[in-house]
Amino acid sequence: MATVATTFFDSVKMIATEKGIPEEEVFQAVEESLVKAAEKYFQAQNFYGNFQAQMDRETGEFHVYALKQVVQDVEEEDLEISLAEAQGLNPEAAEGDTLWLPQDTTQLGRIAAQAAKQVLVQKVREAERERIFNDFVNRIGEVVVAEVKRFEKSAIILEIDRVESMLRRSEALRGDRFDKGQRIKVVIANVDRASKDAQVQVSRTDPRLLIKLFESEVPEIHDGTVVIRSCVREAGDRAKVAVQSLDPDVDPVGACVGLKGSRVQAIIRELKNEKIDIVRFDEDPLMFIANALNPAKAIRVGIIDLEGRRVEVVVDDEQLSIAIGRRGQNVRLAAKLTGWNIDVRSEGEKRKEAELAMGAALDQALPDTTAPAEVDAAPASRLQEELAGLEGLDEALAQKLADAGFPDTKSLYSVTAEQLLAVDGMAQDTAFRILDAVHERFGG
Repeated sequence: MATVATTFFDSVKMIATEKGIPEEEVFQAVEESLVKAAEKYFQAQNFYGNFQAQMDRETGEFHVYALKQVVQDVEEEDLEISLAEAQGLNPEAAEGDTLWLPQDTTQLGRIAAQAAKQVLVQKVREAERERIFNDFVNRIGEVVVAEVKRFEKSAIILEIDRVESMLRRSEALRGDRFDKGQRIKVVIANVDRASKDAQVQVSRTDPRLLIKLFESEVPEIHDGTVVIRSCVREAGDRAKVAVQSLDPDVDPVGACVGLKGSRVQAIIRELKNEKIDIVRFDEDPLMFIANALNPAKAIRVGIIDLEGRRVEVVVDDEQLSIAIGRRGQNVRLAAKLTGWNIDVRSEGEKRKEAELAMGAALDQALPDTTAPAEVDAAPASRLQEELAGLEGLDEALAQKLADAGFPDTKSLYSVTAEQLLAVDGMAQDTAFRILDAVHERFGG
């Protein structure tokens, strides 16, 4: 078995070096594989013993032993040995001892090699996965530079410190186009001990990537003078970052923007031209909400429902479309950034509401000498009227939208296509036509 032993020994050394696994773990895996091979071989000879294997860490030679307990009267020959027979082998043997009896391994041959190989591969894989998990679990949230290795249907395989990682297509930016061998910045998002794919999973859409990029580009954030209080992204499109200075002499927004925008532009380039709004954090939630709607300028902010965390923001008429943003993106990100539900109204709308309220008050105060006024259109009819002629929007669908809380175009300005598609009977093309029409109506 010297040749097999030498082969095992060389394999152990090579695998331990290549995989970065402690040699002792691989030696133990080999010993377990030898036990499996011995069991398979000797059971074929009707010998069902308790086997152990030992491999010399210096020479690579290995031995297989059958373990038998010393007893007065033998009942199971495969597992027990009589005291008299044991003392013939070892005069110091006593009842209850366990004797390690060397076995002839010359006939194991290919059986041993094959069984050892199978168990060895499995054990090495397990040890390697455990090592990767231990090496990376404390690095979650860290931004690293990874090299593009290959492309798969649903993912891009990268290499980080000689370990494969997975960037799923859904975690890449819309504008990401990579070449093999290219080095890219990613954030370590998760490490899965049991994953059948690459254990280390990375992302370029995670807000932590944006935070870490700011830490690397802005010295004031790196040294703690400026802190990032919250960060939200619609990756590849737009992001908002709330910053606060702990030094009254340091402008947090200016520090992040840099001279002529140099600092923030470096981050924008890395994120494939993702727009970034840097917002000044304020302990006063109303002031923070006003800041979060940047680039729109709020005239006033008022709390509608404190328990429900809902506020109303009033802006100039020409600022309404800016405050809402394309497909409601600006107000949606501001809401996520601040943790408040935000209703944006124009000054003109508020003025009309005030006039209507005044008229209603006067009508109540004066005698009713006029014919009954026409009843306002039902919510479904109102939406149909405002989007008259829109393909796909019939009376039944308009009613379903009204029942879902969207009675008019104003109620639709901050919703997403996903929210509309949740309405029963809504087709994807119709949802996008509705959103486009709503934002065209409001100038967004």
